[in-house]
Amino acid sequence: MNEQSIRRYAELMKELELTALEINETTGNVRLERVAPPMMMPPPQPAAASAVAAAVPAPAAPREEIAAPDFISVKSPMVGVFYTAPAENAEPFVKVGDKVTKGQTLCIVEAMKLMNELPAEQDGYITEICVENGQVVDYGAELFRMKKV
Repeated sequence: MNEQSIRRYAELMKELELTALEINETTGNVRLERVAPPMMMPPPQPAAASAVAAAVPAPAAPREEIAAPDFISVKSPMVGVFYTAPAENAEPFVKVGDKVTKGQTLCIVEAMKLMNELPAEQDGYITEICVENGQVVDYGAELFRMKKV
């Protein structure tokens, strides 16, 4: 098999997005193999679309920046699944308006099949539950807002 034929097959592979091609032609034995093409990046947006995107208001500032000094932000210490109760049909550990004491369990964050109870670090009142039961949370995600006692 000559070089020109091999180049033609290589172009065909590229055109058809093949990752391998094997040709025997009665033991001419040519096997071409290449790495799959990387995922294509989306084309850049035209100027008109970026002008529309610039007109969209910026998202609100994170809660931490808005928080008043008498509020506590309870954040997730790990990545996992947030649970409000110890079992599916059980009462939640806390509800909005509940008074909690230091050490009281607020929720469970399941990580790698381990149920990690998250205790309150201070006394206070639950003013907001920021995530839904069963929601996956990231490290540092705000779970609760509490008003200091």
